[in-house]
Amino acid sequence: MRNFKFISFILIGMMASAFSYKSVNSTNQKPSSLIGAWETSSEGKLGLWIITEKHFSITFYKSNEFLYTEGGEWKLSPDGIELIWEYNTQNAALVGEKKVYSLSVKGNKLTMDKIEWKKVDNGTPGKLAGAWLITGRYNDGKLSERMPGARRTMKILSGTKFQWIAYNVETKEFFGTGGGSYTTKDGKYTENIEFFSRDNSRVGASLQFDFKIENGNWRHSGKSSKGDPLDEVWTKRDVLGI
Repeated sequence: MRNFKFISFILIGMMASAFSYKSVNSTNQKPSSLIGAWETSSEGKLGLWIITEKHFSITFYKSNEFLYTEGGEWKLSPDGIELIWEYNTQNAALVGEKKVYSLSVKGNKLTMDKIEWKKVDNGTPGKLAGAWLITGRYNDGKLSERMPGARRTMKILSGTKFQWIAYNVETKEFFGTGGGSYTTKDGKYTENIEFFSRDNSRVGASLQFDFKIENGNWRHSGKSSKGDPLDEVWTKRDVLGI
């Protein structure tokens, strides 16, 4: 009887250890380890995945051809990473839906759903890193404010990569996107366009804007890719609660 109790105790201990090990392994990633920009490439197709604290955007393109993009919110789950779509140009039916994918991170490499990504940020987040929504425009010096609703224009930035996306979460429409790398120096924000859904001829262009942070908002002014003057205000999504 003593031996039976002893063996039972060992078996229970082993089962508890195995359960704990599985739990730790399935959630061993910290959200902070995912934040940044990741890239992948295969057969001439390039992929950019920007991850902020709560939001993400994944885009695939070729040297001068936009292919598709998807994004929304994300969070870690016991089984990997849960994605909740706000836009998806390949399958609009996924907007509002959620799905969990297997995930592992080793050093500067991330694997999700059998695709390997390599981190490309240098670890410096920068002043503009995060997910922003446009909340106002200046016309003749007067600010016209607007609260984002179902129709949204978002800019999502890591420390070195950016993307803007225009979409509607209710109608599931997608209106356009563009992105690439960026720098901030001496009050100047410079975008280097690597993909542009509306006009592939814009790829390779560099656009410079004035920028400053005012009361937590991003003031963004200069000329658009079409050469039109713009003066915009962007607010972080975390502040807006959207």
